[in-house]
Amino acid sequence: MNRTFHRLRLTCGMVLFAILVGLPYLRIHGESALRFDIFSLRLFFFGTSIWLADFFIVLVAVIFLTFLTLFATTLFGRVWCGWLCPQTVLVDATLFIERAQGKRYATVIISWMAGVLVSAVVAASILGYLVSPYDLPFLLRTDGFQARLIVVSFSVLTVLLLLDVLVMRRQFCATVCPYAKMQGVLFDDRTLVVAFDQERADECLQCGACLNACPVNVDIRKGPNMACIHCAECVDACIKRTAVMNRRSLVNYTFGSAPKHGAGVRTNPLITGTLTVLALAFLVYLSASRMPFDMNVQLSYSETPTTGEGGITTSYIISLRNTETTDLILDLSAAAVSGVVRITPDTIVLHRGSGLLKMPVSINLTNVPVSDQPITITLTARSKQLEKSVTRTIYFMVPKSK
Repeated sequence: MNRTFHRLRLTCGMVLFAILVGLPYLRIHGESALRFDIFSLRLFFFGTSIWLADFFIVLVAVIFLTFLTLFATTLFGRVWCGWLCPQTVLVDATLFIERAQGKRYATVIISWMAGVLVSAVVAASILGYLVSPYDLPFLLRTDGFQARLIVVSFSVLTVLLLLDVLVMRRQFCATVCPYAKMQGVLFDDRTLVVAFDQERADECLQCGACLNACPVNVDIRKGPNMACIHCAECVDACIKRTAVMNRRSLVNYTFGSAPKHGAGVRTNPLITGTLTVLALAFLVYLSASRMPFDMNVQLSYSETPTTGEGGITTSYIISLRNTETTDLILDLSAAAVSGVVRITPDTIVLHRGSGLLKMPVSINLTNVPVSDQPITITLTARSKQLEKSVTRTIYFMVPKSK
């Protein structure tokens, strides 16, 4: 037989490995498709730039992904562990290390050297999710703190990954991974699992093929085991042996390991599914209402108001931040309940990735009656290209006439 599940899983793993390694090098609007920049504290997410001030959106996204993972686990068990987990993908990508065991020393050493290369490539890709790979050559040439931090981080990551692929491998899933520890809380009698058909136990050939094929040494015939990652290697092994006798495999994917499944509402999927939908709705709302730029205005205390035939002029400091990945042209306008208002300048070019921009603006009022009360002015910054605007309220003090 051709080990169908094994081939499918390896194909899925190769695709995921290529995505995980290559994604930091994909650029959208001149920035990484996915990166949390540790130096500017910004998250770049497929054309969107999220600053630290908007990180509540990221928090809600993490909550959504957490509930989604829990919901998927209640339905499909440890499919994530066996098919999608980066640890599983990395171990599958370094199967040559396992195959080299017991062979000549030269073969073992070559496999270890290949493991070092894979670890270094993955470590560089992980750094690429924190620092733009295209900026690394420049940062390393500066020989400053950032360069030293990058070199140390790369070295530590490479060593940890090498120890993982050489020593831990599948044992990580069985002994270290916290996700594996909570399976018993989320599973019920209708969760998808890899199970041995106990009703046909008398048909078992007692060949031990399922046990020999298991990468974590689980005997699936003895029932569910926390160490099982549902990789289906035992399924392929049993299919190969039972096919000779024209019988169905005794081990397979099944929704529930009990002979008779329960009925009625499943509490765990209902709770986790509801929380997932609510988190997704909140995330969509926050993303849709998020402003691509922000503005604050405060009085410039270093400048005194001037009064003349042209009216009253007061200086303010305007603070702007562009959270998009493209340059923005903002039109400034001001309005008051009485009098004529003019703002200078009335157009600002806000470059992408420029951080917080502070600049002085002057507001001139004419035809304003003398009053002891400050005049309320609404200052608006509008982007025509995005059809978005931000409005702030400021107060304009009118000097008393002598």
